[in-house]
This record gives sequence, structure tokens and C-alpha cells, in this order.
Amino acid sequence: MIDRAHRDAFLHILGDKGLVEDEGDVAAYETGARYDRGKAALVLRPRTTQEVSAVVAYCVRNGLALVPQSGNTGLVSGSTPDGSGTEIVLSLDRVTQVFELDLDNRSLKAGAGLRLSEVNRRLEEHGLFFPIDLGADPCLGGMVATNTGGSRFLRYGDVRRNTLGLTVVLGDENGTVLELSADLRKNNTGVDWKQLFIGTSGAFGIVTECVLNLEKTPRQAATALLVPKSAAHVMPLLRAMEDRLGVYLSAFEGMSGNAVAAALDHVPSLRNPFQRGVVPPYVILAEISRTWAPREGEQGLDAVLENVLAEIWESEEAPLADAFVGPAHETWALRHALSEGVKHSGRLIAFDLSFRRGQIMAFCERMKTEMPSLFPEVTICDFGHIGDGGVHLNLVVPRDSAAASDADYERRLRDWVFRITVEDFGGSFSAEHAIGRKNQAYYDLYTNPEIKRLAQGLKAITSPGRLGTARFG
Repeated sequence: MIDRAHRDAFLHILGDKGLVEDEGDVAAYETGARYDRGKAALVLRPRTTQEVSAVVAYCVRNGLALVPQSGNTGLVSGSTPDGSGTEIVLSLDRVTQVFELDLDNRSLKAGAGLRLSEVNRRLEEHGLFFPIDLGADPCLGGMVATNTGGSRFLRYGDVRRNTLGLTVVLGDENGTVLELSADLRKNNTGVDWKQLFIGTSGAFGIVTECVLNLEKTPRQAATALLVPKSAAHVMPLLRAMEDRLGVYLSAFEGMSGNAVAAALDHVPSLRNPFQRGVVPPYVILAEISRTWAPREGEQGLDAVLENVLAEIWESEEAPLADAFVGPAHETWALRHALSEGVKHSGRLIAFDLSFRRGQIMAFCERMKTEMPSLFPEVTICDFGHIGDGGVHLNLVVPRDSAAASDADYERRLRDWVFRITVEDFGGSFSAEHAIGRKNQAYYDLYTNPEIKRLAQGLKAITSPGRLGTARFG
């Protein structure tokens, strides 16, 4: 798929282990996490920032298109090649050598190819973790490129909030390396350039190293599954818990009954915690946590949570219909099983949306009201991060239905959902999945022309080469 002279040049830069050419091995880099499949001209696997720089410089000088990829767990076709067979996948999965822990600064400089699970495993003995909680196991580079949020955004924020510095390779003829990796928490000496490369899908440059803020690992936690009286009671419930718990509240995750039922059906080992096994229409997973060990005479968090819930229950216009305080590992096992459960229940058409917190449930209720008449094949399996305004609107159609393989059906459905999201609710069509080929048309449609003009100018300055799948101009 690529000229032999180019192949030999890459072989000289990277060595034998830096090229993937076997068709079976290449397939893993061509196949995305959700249905997308492209065709790569070649897969390159550099080990260091310097090797990334050399590869990028060569590709830009020779007009070759590069698609950066780290963990390949993205859901909007942002890290896989198209079907042309002309794009080269530049995988960061071997950029893992850097792991420099600064305990006093509570920070870590790490290679972009390290997976989140590996980072937290190595930090565990120090009582620290990178506080982005996800059901998937991405690499750090992809987390930066998509500005991942996760289930504990309410307490810790997103990747942007927890990134102190970056090392970036620009897509120019020199493969320019920018060292934006100062591990200072306060540095107001000019433009904060690292922000340009967070959440922009690798279009302006390839992140090879990250300096991350770390947090103390919680040593106490308590969780509960809460059943609100209705959709209108969800936000009063959140406000009541924030008023009473403050920074103790680390998660407030919404889960529709359909999504929970799909998870319980897909993972039989999960315990059904609900009375007589009847799953409520909507459930909230609430977590509170502390970073210190229990102290003598200190009220345990289970008791704290139970007392708070009792106060809310007895308050005027109480928003709670039921509550189940249970072991944290069981509660989170249910939450993390939602994605796979929904995925296995049929053909999935998924959306990652965000709204002002007060409009989340109004949007979800509108979907339930209007969807059946417009798209009767669809089952709505929504869940999300109510505490930060995020909703994963997962729409499932039966695999044996005509809609499951109808590209026009999916396009009409996406157009309708995004129009309501952006035009009627002032929301975002991509809360934390960033821009890939699946979202490109909606970026083009809904982004202000002046913003696109500025983005085009930044792209021309930073990375004029053919870099990434997203077009911001």
C-alpha cells in the first residue's frame, strides 16, 4: 500500500519492530472500538519523542497522511484510518519509557502510550492515582487528545484540569518538538500553549509525553443507588446532596432502567440490588469518599451517607422514592457494565452529549416522548454524568431489523438528535469524545465560521501537514 522507498526510510528510522506489515497484525490498528474499520497504508510504532519527530518530519516532507493512535478506544472514528488505504497509522503504544514520579509535587511525567490501568497500578504503592475514572482502559495520549472526563468529574474534573504540561510533536517539515512540560501549577507568563493540544484530536500536534496532576487515592468510600421520584426530582436531589456533603460527593451518575437491565442481562454475575428484582425507570449512583484512613471516633462514611439520605427523605417535597446503600465494588461494577451491556443488546447508535445541568433530564424526557413516533425501532438506554451535565444517549435497534444496516436511517437519527441538542437546548454534540469522522459533519454545521477561521490559521501555523482525522478549519 506504500512506496518501497518510504517503507525503507521508516525502517531506517524505527528498526524492524517499528513497522507493522502483517495483515493480521495491522487489522488491530485499523479496527475501532465501535464498528469503524479502515485500511492503513502502514502502521508505524515509534518508541520515543525523537522517533515520532523523525517520522512526522519525513511524512510532511513527502505529503503522506498520518493518523495518530494511542489506545484505540475512541468511539467517533478519530484514531482509525479511512478506507482509502493511503493513511499511515502512527501508533504510540510503544511510547511508554518515561515514568517520572514527583511525590512532593504530586505529579507524574509519563509517556503517551501508557495505559491508564498501568499508570494507576504503578502509583498504587504511593497512595496516588490519576483521577479520571473510565469504563475503558485508554492510553494517556488519547485521553489528552479527547479531554476525557469520566465518572468522577464532579470531584476531580477532566483531563484538561489535571494536565500540568505536555511534550508535543508538530506536523511540520521539521517535526518540531515543543516542550510544554513544565510541572508548575501556577505559570502565568503568557499563552498556555498546552491547552491547544488538549481535546483537539491530534490535529495540531501529537502528544508524546504528559505531566499529570495526581490525587490521593480515597481510603474510605460509600455508595448508594438512589431512585428519584421522577425526572423532575433529579436536580433537586443533586442540589440537596451537594448542600449536605460538599467535597465528599465524588460521583452522581444517572442510569436509565433500560441501560441497567441490559447490564444485568449481559453480566449474570452482577447482583440485582432492587426489590423483587424490578429495575426502576431511573437510578442514580451516588458516591462519597475521603482520602484518609478511618479515625477513632469518626463517623464512618456509610453512616454519613445514610444520615444524609434520611435528612433528604424527611425534607419537605422529598425527591427520593427509594435508596439502596451497598458495597462500592458492587455498585461500580454495575455502572461500568452499562456500556458493554448496551452494546450487546443490539445495534448501537451512540451519542456523547452535554448540557447545562438543569436541562439534562428535560432533554432525556423529550427523547422518550418523541422518539417512539419518529424512530419506533429504537430503545433508549441512556446513562451519564449528571453532576457535570454529560449524557451518553445510547440508542439500540434490533440487529435483525432493516434499520440496523441502514446508513441513511442512522444519519437521519443523528441529524435529529444533534439538532435538538444544539439548537433547542444549547448543548454540545461531543461532551468528551472529541471530533472524529463520525462528528465531523456536525462540527462543520454548528461551529461559528469565525472560530473555524481561527482554527484553520492555528492548524497552518502548528501542523500544516496531513495530521489526524479531524478538520477544524
